[in-house]
Amino acid sequence: MALPKLLGISGALRAGSTNTMLLQEAARLFGEADFIQADIGFPLYDGDDEEASGIPAQVKAVAQQIADADAIVISTPEYNKGPSGVLKNALDWISRVEGSAWSGKPVAVMSAAAGRAGGERAQMVLRGFMVPFRPRILQGPEFHLAASYEAFDEHGHLKGEMYIKDLTALMAALRAEVSG
Repeated sequence: MALPKLLGISGALRAGSTNTMLLQEAARLFGEADFIQADIGFPLYDGDDEEASGIPAQVKAVAQQIADADAIVISTPEYNKGPSGVLKNALDWISRVEGSAWSGKPVAVMSAAAGRAGGERAQMVLRGFMVPFRPRILQGPEFHLAASYEAFDEHGHLKGEMYIKDLTALMAALRAEVSG
């Protein structure tokens, strides 16, 4: 039996991003899977550019990764009480690709942020952004990583039994969506 295809999308482009580190941990705790991480470093969406040049190949590639995935995990930072602009821009671009890549896909949403709420508001806004795409967004367990800058050890693994337990439970729920 083929390994499930797990796609990770980090809402942060910064090298050393704790959201990207969190995706890596999520993939590890998901268990055996063919894991890839999407590159959402797209140009800013501009309808005039789309009309003149079409949809960039990089956007089409990520839309295909979404379509091919058995499950998707998104990790977003929180900027000014919402998800990152780069993540919203990616969603806007992907919505321009023909077809419904997200439709029916199991999606786990999580966040890592410097603040004490761990990106909770960003997650709530992101869930609203996802509604038009009609994925199967897991309702829990919720995972908000607070003070993310100090939450990983030197190997990039989460510290803290509670966080490990909660992320393991979220990934088990996502795996169950793929299996069931």
